[in-house]
Amino acid sequence: MTRTALRICPLCEATCGLTLTLDGTRVTAARGDRDDVFSRGFICPKGASFGALDADPDRLRAPLVRRGGELREASWAEAFAAVADGIRPLLARYGPAAVGVVLGNPNVHTVAGALYPSLLIGALGTRNVFTASTLDQMPKHVSSGLLFGDANAIPVPDLDRTDHLLLIGANPVESNGSLCTAPDFPGRLKALRARGGTLTVVDPRRTRTAKLADRHVAIRPGTDALLLAAVAQVLFEEGLTDLGALAPQVEGVPELRAELRDFTPEAVAPACDVPAGTIRALARELAAAPTAAVYARIGSCTVAHGTLASWLVDVLNVLTGNLDRPGGALFPQAATAPTPRPAGPGRGFALGRWRSRVSGHPEAKGELPLAALAEEIDTATAVEIDTAITTAADTATAAGGPLRVLVAVAANPVLSAPDGDRLDKALAGLDFMVSVDPYLNETSRHAHVVLPPPPPAQSPHHDFALNTLAVRDQVRYTRPAVPLEPGRMAETEIMSRLILAVTGTGGTDPAAVDDLAIAQTLGKAVRAPHSPVHGRDPGELAARLTGADGPERRLDLMLRLGPYGDGFGVRPDGLTLDKLLAHPHGIDLGPLRPRLPQPLKTRSGKVELLPGPIAADLPRLRAALADRPAGLLLVGRRHLRSNNSWLHNIPALTGGSNRCTLHLHPADAGRLGIGDGTAVRVKGAGGEVTVAAEVTDAVRPGVVSLPHGWGHDRPGTRLSHAATDPGVNVNQLLDGRLLDPLSGNAVLNGVPVELTPAL
Repeated sequence: MTRTALRICPLCEATCGLTLTLDGTRVTAARGDRDDVFSRGFICPKGASFGALDADPDRLRAPLVRRGGELREASWAEAFAAVADGIRPLLARYGPAAVGVVLGNPNVHTVAGALYPSLLIGALGTRNVFTASTLDQMPKHVSSGLLFGDANAIPVPDLDRTDHLLLIGANPVESNGSLCTAPDFPGRLKALRARGGTLTVVDPRRTRTAKLADRHVAIRPGTDALLLAAVAQVLFEEGLTDLGALAPQVEGVPELRAELRDFTPEAVAPACDVPAGTIRALARELAAAPTAAVYARIGSCTVAHGTLASWLVDVLNVLTGNLDRPGGALFPQAATAPTPRPAGPGRGFALGRWRSRVSGHPEAKGELPLAALAEEIDTATAVEIDTAITTAADTATAAGGPLRVLVAVAANPVLSAPDGDRLDKALAGLDFMVSVDPYLNETSRHAHVVLPPPPPAQSPHHDFALNTLAVRDQVRYTRPAVPLEPGRMAETEIMSRLILAVTGTGGTDPAAVDDLAIAQTLGKAVRAPHSPVHGRDPGELAARLTGADGPERRLDLMLRLGPYGDGFGVRPDGLTLDKLLAHPHGIDLGPLRPRLPQPLKTRSGKVELLPGPIAADLPRLRAALADRPAGLLLVGRRHLRSNNSWLHNIPALTGGSNRCTLHLHPADAGRLGIGDGTAVRVKGAGGEVTVAAEVTDAVRPGVVSLPHGWGHDRPGTRLSHAATDPGVNVNQLLDGRLLDPLSGNAVLNGVPVELTPAL
């Protein structure tokens, strides 16, 4: 029987609503949900291929357990018993410092990925946490933490109302947006221009986004922070700053002006390869616009000054009075966010509370650099290496031996982290590894146990994380479109049982994990004076929760305690799970609204415009004024039909423009004797790859571009389609030593490479 079902797309940050056509339990088609309160029917090629992803024959359908050196299918009971038998003795012998947890990007796209990893990390008691954030967005978290006191307080551009958008290092026409959840980002950019607004794009490539712009500035890669500092300097020099209503909520403006005085357009222009006149024009246009927003993404984060660039984005929004202003950059208010606390000073944001064992990298937001994972596994105890930490405090945190146990959830760092060859070898030497992954890929092939979640049509969906970055406040939830296939296990149950298996406590009932999480949340809520349930009985509140299972009860809890919630009866018209289920296309909560000073958690209770760690890093940026990189610089590339390494096994999403080729400018190709389509050897600090050249003037001279997520040619994987055209792993050109010092983010863009024709 043919029917339709709704499902929020989990394949990128746009979170579009889909209408699935089902033949029994098989997804035969997917189209945009025209009644979705947020996406209004928009769909991209990824969403249209939902059925192909759901039915991919290479998706694992049963757990795998390593026996006699080979991964073989096993029952769920056998798999969790193997986890318990493998991890618990190692924990008992070596302690939690011997355990690492790696979380991949797909975790922000699933209910399980939002609700359970923190519980797993707490159960293991480890500080060795590595996530995709340090290959992507950690500079923005760190800059937000330092500016606003909360690493998750990230302002987003008010796309639908702004008059002027300055977009840096981002290609949302291809990516569908990042750290800015906006279905139909391309349509929103076109609407900006249609209403008379201005779009400026700063990017070393003439991307599809740049082609929409009024002005495209082809900057030298890696110099975004210099350009932004010069724009701010012009605002000060020409008297163009106007904080407006923000002024009483901001501290450090005079000090900032003094720190930026050296970054004049004339001083910055040679390093950026952008004329001083253009820089002054950017500043004047930004200041003159009725409303404006500056937005930067991965191209500005994954460079040597990623945190400084991320900080300067918000500095410019502050100096022009556009932070927390309609048409500027505002703080979203997600429905499942905690109950808003009263405005006032907070605890602030701390960096480097502990350090990695080998190289002493400081933690950021509770995470260590993923680029350091290999050395944390394959390097001997800290006291045996030249880079041993010397201070007494850091020696304590760095003590112990290498990682022996790894739990990877939806992560493929062999392809996504620098120097995958080294990490590949390191993973093979682990005493025990668990991977929660639907595929046997370049990373999970090393696991001793692989726990495969079901296809997305068999899973519920709510965007816990991405709604905190949405350009419009709304809330949506979809239950599974089809029931679990026999033999499958819900990802939420997989994660609950994994937590129980590694701890050996709480029995074997996965509901116990959710009950504990609910009890802890309610216990905290009833003690908080600003909570709507202050002073009430946690048991009575827990009994009022609805939902078909533990995850739904937790969603109900978060909705009720959230900023729009019913407060367990305090606000009868507020949100509950039952109310949300009664609105299958979602509930529109309205445009973003000014929220300051409530989101601020700094010690001063104000926006701290020049935090100490930022000021301490500015001399490094001043030194970059003299940099004139010789040779070719490497940058990445986004494809609309791709998302990191996830989707290369889907035939409908590969081919065409979504190919792993090296883009280089005709002038560079001619100088090096490289023809279109010929094989080129690309060499970097971490190794070399051979790839087909694609000669195009879409990149500026001196720049070459390779897309991320390819390199599906390692043995032992089960990615049959991806292996037919594997491409090359761009991150193998990096050795992992280049990091942004404040955030630990890997430097993936603006790195030097050498090209030679392959013989």
